[in-house]
Amino acid sequence: MSEKNRDGKRTARERLAVEREKQKSSEKRRRTLVVGASVVCVLALAAVIGVVAANAGKDDGSASAGPAVAPSGAQGKDGLAIPVGKEGAKSTLTVWEDFRCPACKGFETTYRPVIHELIDAGQLQAQYHLVTLIDGNLRGTGSRTAANAAACAQDAGKFRPYHDVLYENQPAETDDAYARTGKLIELAGKVKGLDTETFRSCVKDGTHNSWVAKSNEAFGKGGFSGTPTVLLNGTNIYADQSMTPAKLKLMVEKAAQG
Repeated sequence: MSEKNRDGKRTARERLAVEREKQKSSEKRRRTLVVGASVVCVLALAAVIGVVAANAGKDDGSASAGPAVAPSGAQGKDGLAIPVGKEGAKSTLTVWEDFRCPACKGFETTYRPVIHELIDAGQLQAQYHLVTLIDGNLRGTGSRTAANAAACAQDAGKFRPYHDVLYENQPAETDDAYARTGKLIELAGKVKGLDTETFRSCVKDGTHNSWVAKSNEAFGKGGFSGTPTVLLNGTNIYADQSMTPAKLKLMVEKAAQG
């Protein structure tokens, strides 16, 4: 065999050996990555389990200890409804709402003018039930803290205007801004005569927190699917796809005529 052929075979063997080493190294790296990824997944799962365990039994802000202190003038079963309008009105609009709920704001924006008109005409009474659904879904306490502040406004005879202010200034659903009592007190400045020491103390102390929790519990027991839930004389009109402010007005005026 010529020297040239021997050199060629030796070079080929060397290239093959180098290639095999590369393959071994590549396989080793692959196994390392697989094992590493598996460890990461296990650690991530452990972290999730740890978070769940850490949160187990924690108060999510939907309930409070102590007796339920209903706001002034609350009506209905267990005093869970805040009434707005003439008590003897022929029609009653029952609204289950959450001040963090974007759909509730949408309903308010669309229907508020006609609701105010019908209330002022003595043809409709609205009964508001306050819920903390978003607190439960997204965590936080803004729904409860805002509901308590609205109940404090009811004590001061200012529920309706403060209720409207809360929706007009509603933060993004994921922004728990209403958990800050300072924010709620600041918004009270938009309602003439509401920002008093009595109101501030009521908001800061969470005077009606347990009442709000009781209202939210009643919502759950009522089997409602979400907020807002709006009933006109017991019939769910929010679920009626054909409902409009004009149609609502017609129904209430017809009921008022007997």
